[in-house]
Amino acid sequence: MPIDVGTTAPDFTLKTQDEKEFKLSDHKGKNTVVLMWYPLDWSPTCEGELCKISKEPVLDHPNTVVVGISRDSTWSHKAFKKERGIKYDLLADPMLDVTKQYGLQHPKVAFISHRATVVVDKTGKVAFVQVQEKTPEARDFTQLQDALKQLK
Repeated sequence: MPIDVGTTAPDFTLKTQDEKEFKLSDHKGKNTVVLMWYPLDWSPTCEGELCKISKEPVLDHPNTVVVGISRDSTWSHKAFKKERGIKYDLLADPMLDVTKQYGLQHPKVAFISHRATVVVDKTGKVAFVQVQEKTPEARDFTQLQDALKQLK
């Protein structure tokens, strides 16, 4: 069951593609954070979504930090980011610890996450949750964009 809107987002620290630590609480009070879970690097749907965000102003909102999260390793993320021109950090959650905290482990394929989006507002509360039930299908960015406009 995905995390509920209005609850405090569990804090976490994950490694980026560059082996740097990304800590969610470091953004509290400063940024809205868009956490974009995706099943795997190099898969067609994930690639299309992540590249779209980098090439189009889909999530260009003031004081908004976007990160991708999957179970892939930091070295896979680094190669994927470089090869595909992704402009934001990709976080490695190899044991799905953070994914499980947010209730986003895939129920039918337990070694990956759902394709899901969680927006954490500047106060550290979950402001938006979207889970794409059909994993091969890309997420709809319209609802996410509307949610971000409300958080300005």
